[in-house]
Amino acid sequence: MQAKPKSLQMELFKTSLKKLINHKHPLCILGERIEWPEFDNAFGPLYCEGKGRPGKPTRLMVGLHYLKHTYDLSDEEVVSQWLENPYWQYFCGNEYFEHGFPIDASSMTRWRQRVEEAGMERLLGETIKAGLEIGALKKTSMKKLNVDTTVQEKAISFPTDANLYHRMREKLVGMSKEHGIKLRQSYKFKSKYSLIMRGRYSHARQMRRSNRELRRLRTYLGRVVRDIERKVVGSKELSDVFREPLSLAQRILNQRRQDKNKVYSIHAPEVECISKGKAHKKYEFGCKVSVTATSKECFILGMKAYHGNPYDGHTLEESITQTERISGFTANDIYVDRGYRGHNYTGEALVHIVGRGTKKLKASVRKWIKRRSAIEAVIGHAKTDGRLGRNFLKGRDGDNINAILSGCGYNMRKLLTVLLFCLFSWRQRLFSAS
Repeated sequence: MQAKPKSLQMELFKTSLKKLINHKHPLCILGERIEWPEFDNAFGPLYCEGKGRPGKPTRLMVGLHYLKHTYDLSDEEVVSQWLENPYWQYFCGNEYFEHGFPIDASSMTRWRQRVEEAGMERLLGETIKAGLEIGALKKTSMKKLNVDTTVQEKAISFPTDANLYHRMREKLVGMSKEHGIKLRQSYKFKSKYSLIMRGRYSHARQMRRSNRELRRLRTYLGRVVRDIERKVVGSKELSDVFREPLSLAQRILNQRRQDKNKVYSIHAPEVECISKGKAHKKYEFGCKVSVTATSKECFILGMKAYHGNPYDGHTLEESITQTERISGFTANDIYVDRGYRGHNYTGEALVHIVGRGTKKLKASVRKWIKRRSAIEAVIGHAKTDGRLGRNFLKGRDGDNINAILSGCGYNMRKLLTVLLFCLFSWRQRLFSAS
């Protein structure tokens, strides 16, 4: 939605942002280089004029998401800091300084659900266009790409059988109370006591007693499940309400240590256990994400989340397709590690696997192969400075959206750094001339 024109009489006593800010600030320059009307044209069909509450300006919503992932903030934090920062308000398209919250933080969640993954790819594509215009990225650099995968961890507690049994029982008991189902017994205090003792016995290495408490927790959950199943029979409405929770509870009760497709979280059952061979962290719980960046400037051109823990080589084709769709450029050389042996890429670009016959290659090719490891730093910054390290968005759609927005935040930080360096160089030349 485009911002509605306001009456100048209503703005008579407001403070103009142009009088408050320094127009050479990197955020102001970047706000003028981004083509905001492109988002209005792209997201306009998603709104219906004249029905419901009027939508917020598209530039405001896009700008808030850029700022959120640039500075690693939550929805609530970015809205509250927007209120205090005139540069953020100018970046989001405000003409006057506002003293009230622009939106409720929950509106950002609904906007992401409306725009979906395809809309987020437009946000990433616009950062690439801005990089080309500013000079932080060259067209020739997009011919040589580095590709690697990492794990985007979900915001869940470390999964244990005891905790899963206890939390699943709590959820079923709460739903039963909400829908007026009277259970024979809720096991509220017994289950909590067993959970505590399970942890204490495990800490003391008394594993026989610890396993006994684990069996009790499993028994309590099974009894609650069977009690609910008996009492929802004959009621179609209750059967529909409890179908998914009971199915999830049965999966938790039936799964064993060596099983595949296990449940690791109640509120995020899509979470997968992924082992990347790290010494400090053997297992990570989330989903796999493919990162594509330029080999020279390390500018992110594509990020895509994958579920089902696929082999790295089997993600290459789709990752390069997404990168070419977002950037509009076709790669000539792709540099990957040995995890991509036996890849499924069938395009025209040449795939270079690091560590395989490099001595026979020319010096010019070996130079770019050595640059393959630069993507490790890109992933590290996206995790620590962005929001790739811990995903708080719900469901598989949330995994895809958070991965792409993390790439937007990384590119935004890179653009702001380049603009700040240019401003510093300009001041140095000015002082030296004087």
